[in-house]
Order: sequence, then C-alpha cells, then structure tokens
Amino acid sequence: MSQFPEPLHVDLAALRVDYSQRSLSEADIDGDPIKTLQVWIDEAVAAKTNEPNAMALATCDGRRPGVRMVLLKGIDAGGLTFFTNYQSRKAAELDSNANAACVFWWPQLHRQVRVEGSVLRTSVEESAAYFDSRPPMSRLGSAASPQSQVLASREELEERFADLQRQYPGGNIPCPPHWGGYRLTPHLIEFWQGRLSRMHDRIECALDRETGKWTTRRLAP
Repeated sequence: MSQFPEPLHVDLAALRVDYSQRSLSEADIDGDPIKTLQVWIDEAVAAKTNEPNAMALATCDGRRPGVRMVLLKGIDAGGLTFFTNYQSRKAAELDSNANAACVFWWPQLHRQVRVEGSVLRTSVEESAAYFDSRPPMSRLGSAASPQSQVLASREELEERFADLQRQYPGGNIPCPPHWGGYRLTPHLIEFWQGRLSRMHDRIECALDRETGKWTTRRLAP
C-alpha cells in the first residue's frame, strides 16, 4: 500500500475567479509608463502581496524559449534591473539574444504587467555594490552555486558552500566575476486590470525609439 494519500483530482476547467477591482483608463497611465509601473509595484508592496517584486523572465537563444521567476532589484528611467549568475542558462540566452520579456502578477490586486525590451549587463561597479548589500549567507550561496550546471548530488553543493564559509567565516566574500546584473530597457509595457465577467482592462504603451515618446492604446481583453 502506498504511504501517500490518494491525489486530489481538481476540476481545473471549473475553477473560476471573477475579478472585481477598480477600473483602468488611459488617463491612469503616466506619459512615462515606467513611472506607472513603479506606482503599481508600490501599491503591491502596500497591499502586502507575496514577493511583490517577483517577475517571470522570458528569454530565448533562438532555438528554444525559457522562463523563470526572478526578483526585480531596481527600477528607474533606464529600466528594470535584476541580478544573476552570468554562467547560468538565462545569462547565456540573454548574451546571445538581448531581447527579453517579463510579467508581474499581483493576484490580490487582480493586476498584471507585461514588459518587453532589450537587456544590457550592469557595470561591474553596480553589480558589486548590490552584491555587497546582500546578507552574508546569500552572498555565500550565490558564490557557491554553479547555477544551471549539473550537480552530482545535493552534498556537492553543500560542500562548496561549506568550503567558502571556511574561507570567508564572516560571509564577506567579494562579488565573483561571473555574477552581476542586467537592465531590461522596456520598449513595450502593458497594464492589465481584472474586471467582472472577463471584461478586463488592457492598456498597452509602446515606445517610439526614434522620438523617445510613448503611445498608448486600449486592447481587447
């Protein structure tokens, strides 16, 4: 007899959430939609949503797409900044194809934002400054992990961590040369607000790269 309980079979097709939050109009979007995105992130933080800076980052190396959750660590006029291991799969894809997209999802607010754009690596100085601001154990963990590479076992990873912990007992390890940030410069930002009866609001903002101006239009849900 199996030691595990019988799985609960959920009727996925029957699952429903009827959104009923506020409306979204073109007038709610700033002339610079990055500012509106910052406001929405601030409101997600104020609403105590779980991991309000989490975003699904999509990349493609030209052969196959990939997507994973990462944490936004900076937003300004230059774009959206996140950090990773430059030897990871996502970094290899970003280095071969600088086009990327991400999605924020805040279920408590019935909101999502899609962002499309291009990426560049942050400077060594900016990467090191952020790395040094992290908790000591997080720094050790990032340095110990050969991200996306095959491990023989969990023990191999823990041994790497322990070796670095002995070498840097206070956790004050310098930023590894293979670790750093990327900045995603948006070319398109879409704001989505859930409404009743699946009559959602979608406002898309597209950047004219010649003039540097954004145009706004409404999309059907």
